[in-house]
Amino acid sequence: MPYLDKDGEVSVLHLGGHDSPDPQNRFNPDWLKTAHALLDEVEAEVGPRALVTTGHGKYYSTGADLSWGAQNPGQIDWCLSEIQALLARLLAFPMPTVAAMQGHAFGAGAFLAIAHDHSVMRADRGYLCFPGITLGAAYAPGVLALTAARLPARAGHEALMTGRRYGGEEALRLGLVDEVAEEADVLTAAVEWARSNANTRSEVLGDIKRGLHPEVFEALKQPVSGYNQ
Repeated sequence: MPYLDKDGEVSVLHLGGHDSPDPQNRFNPDWLKTAHALLDEVEAEVGPRALVTTGHGKYYSTGADLSWGAQNPGQIDWCLSEIQALLARLLAFPMPTVAAMQGHAFGAGAFLAIAHDHSVMRADRGYLCFPGITLGAAYAPGVLALTAARLPARAGHEALMTGRRYGGEEALRLGLVDEVAEEADVLTAAVEWARSNANTRSEVLGDIKRGLHPEVFEALKQPVSGYNQ
């Protein structure tokens, strides 16, 4: 389950722990409920503040919990809608946000990363991947709009239509991430960027983010219907 650490003005949301029963940090209703509660805590902090998200070990996140979906087929659309709601919340979060991808970011985990203001990826190992096409899974309008807004057009197009796995250096070259760092330095680089921008934390910042991508924000908040069942 997710948990919070603090590093001065920076709140670090760990997507899962070292001893987590799910080391891939997959999104299911319990995970989403916990993540929102922790984001509430971060928003309740006063003064300059920024948010970093990260994982542990091999995985940042592999996205939606497919095993949960297989056990709850009638709730898949609802769960995907809740995942999109989390992406919308991060997209307009009223403080700077950074994804520290120390490991693999796949599917909804990759969409989570690109919903941040800034991203740092491990240079030597780990992949960023949107594997829907290889799984025969369609994408909802919200995440398509997010991709179009947050990634370079040609690179985003290729990423979604091929399901390719991008290592850190290639992801940086194509504009899929903003920085790369060695394994031991990923979180440090993310926290440094977050801290350097923490004084911009305000409701105005959230308004600016919503204003930059109003169509994406609204698309992400629309209920998902008829996908991946």
